[in-house]
Amino acid sequence: MLQNFMAIATTLHTLAVIIWIGGMFFAHMALRPVVASLLEPPLRLRLMAQVLERFFLWVWVAVILLWLTGLWMIWGYFGGMANVRVSIHIMLTLAIIMTLLYIYIFFIPFPNLKQAVSTEDFKQAGKHLARIRSIIGFNLILGLITVIVATGGFYL
Repeated sequence: MLQNFMAIATTLHTLAVIIWIGGMFFAHMALRPVVASLLEPPLRLRLMAQVLERFFLWVWVAVILLWLTGLWMIWGYFGGMANVRVSIHIMLTLAIIMTLLYIYIFFIPFPNLKQAVSTEDFKQAGKHLARIRSIIGFNLILGLITVIVATGGFYL
């Protein structure tokens, strides 16, 4: 029975990682550069605010699933932090940093971006979007490192 829960937890955990990190990769490496080259700031900023609004809802789902499944695997399956490899400790540390950065984005620059777009203050909106982009870029790097640790860490 415990194996069945582990299979479900691992699958949900992996899907949540794909949604969050894959979404950041797509937004940072594909969507944003194309949008920046094709659209003028007012339209670009409106588009990005709406795209981020939808994406961030999925990130909340992913973050909640990652924490629930990750903590269950650590304590429900492995019996606590003392029983897991160093790679799990690294992943958990990176998860804390990534989650805090996401929470910061969601509650500080993102509402400011939406407010600036709604009042058509596109200069300020651009500053908020640039801040979000830089943090997402850093979070993407942390996420990719986490995937490397998760996949290769078993062998360390």
